[in-house]
Amino acid sequence: MQFDKPFLQLPRLYDVEQVAREIAALPADAWVAHPGKLPGNDAVLLITPNGDLTQTFDGPMQPTQWLRACPYIMEIMADLGGTWGRSRLMGLAPGAEVPGHIDLNYYWRTHIRAHVPIVTNPNVEFMCDEETVHMAPGECWIFDSFRRHRVRNGGAAKRVHLVLDTVGGERFCQLIDEARAGASPPAEPMPASGRDIGEMRFEKINTPTVMSPWEVRCHSRYLLDRAAGTSPTINAIAQRLDRFADEWMGIWTSAGPSEAAYPAYRRILASVQADLKAIGAEAILLNNSAPVFRALDESIFKYAVPAASDPVSLGDARQRLAS
Repeated sequence: MQFDKPFLQLPRLYDVEQVAREIAALPADAWVAHPGKLPGNDAVLLITPNGDLTQTFDGPMQPTQWLRACPYIMEIMADLGGTWGRSRLMGLAPGAEVPGHIDLNYYWRTHIRAHVPIVTNPNVEFMCDEETVHMAPGECWIFDSFRRHRVRNGGAAKRVHLVLDTVGGERFCQLIDEARAGASPPAEPMPASGRDIGEMRFEKINTPTVMSPWEVRCHSRYLLDRAAGTSPTINAIAQRLDRFADEWMGIWTSAGPSEAAYPAYRRILASVQADLKAIGAEAILLNNSAPVFRALDESIFKYAVPAASDPVSLGDARQRLAS
């Protein structure tokens, strides 16, 4: 998604008292520690691969037992209308924070994160780029995770947000368009209806075995469009990435994601990485101050083709990058 500002509030409002009752009914052991061990950060897993209680990112997504116990949360998701990926209730203890960071990796090139505050206080601050907002209970916000962002709970009570990751969807995109046009949230929150919400959509495909040449080119251009300034080095990087995509296309059109073609893919991948370092890509920054080479590595190179000798899966690698 293309953001033209750090935050965007969608024109929706939800009944936080109803959600709070559902959360209160969950057992204490539904809350698990943050996978990156951030102090004061915990979560209830709502959507995961196969509905298992796992922190991984890859595989067919399904509701966990905890989401199935929260029918109003499912009504919220149906109202937003996304195709849903990894989603959670996220807790932040008093005085705790999510340190400043930029989401560069592949997962965040393909997902949007929606926040619905359930339990909060005026001293919870969400900072993105140079802007700080307090998200009020029941509101729904999205933000540009490609900018540096952090969250701090300066209050005396735990903050709880419903945090939903999506690749998009017709209804969700419509709400974004309405927000961009200036639509305001309704005056009253959406009540629990108890109605049959019908079939919800969950991700079935979320990680390429071998990245397509069109995706390689798309991510490359997204990053280069955000390179800070212009220089002969940036032009050289762009030319080398364009050649890389053409070489990838040459293999893809004859072999596709065939395992037999992995050595050929790896060879041109190693070549472009070496050439970019020689050009000086590690010293060129994006407009969010991240090095171009690091962004390319985390959004393309680590996911373009399975590594030859890495014993961990792509899912485990993404777990390390996107927790």
